[in-house]
Amino acid sequence: MGRTSDAKERLLDAALDLIWERSYGIVTIDAICEKAGVKKGSFYYFFQSKAELAVAALELNWRTCGKPKWDAIFSASIEPLTRLRNFLQSIHDAQAEIQREHGKVLGCPCFSIGSETSSQDEPVLAQAQAILAQQIRYFESTIRDAQAEGSVPAGDASLKAKCLFALFEGSLAQARIQNDLEVLRILPQAGMGLLGVPAFNS
Repeated sequence: MGRTSDAKERLLDAALDLIWERSYGIVTIDAICEKAGVKKGSFYYFFQSKAELAVAALELNWRTCGKPKWDAIFSASIEPLTRLRNFLQSIHDAQAEIQREHGKVLGCPCFSIGSETSSQDEPVLAQAQAILAQQIRYFESTIRDAQAEGSVPAGDASLKAKCLFALFEGSLAQARIQNDLEVLRILPQAGMGLLGVPAFNS
């Protein structure tokens, strides 16, 4: 089987990279194995299907990369509006780094893969939905904190969070479609405006 100690990790990394950059539908198990440097027989030692691998890759990426970053930015020790502004300001730089590495803007892996699999593969869709729901809760909790201190007008915090999240993910999708980072530069201003917060100097 070869280097089984890291074969599974290489498959997970290769799957996320290929599916995120290309498409869940067109990426084959053969292509994933080739990129990972793993034989196809070894693939089936770890995973029963491409869907099972995709679910595991999304979960691992969120648990080891995404969630720690969100936890740090949305720490309760930081003032609520600062959390939101820091997050929205970070999106442009993060996607610029992705563009340098991959040659294009890729947006959010969960949103991209979830959108594609919404009518195809229930387990992959369910994993993407679960991660996106966790992300929305960061927004909602922060908005509630901001409302409690009076920095965001009163109102339905859950609805505000969903609207802000739609702005965030929609902007990422537009940036990916156009392969243009400029749409992401206005995210902080647009996000604060959506919440009814006065414009601020970046």
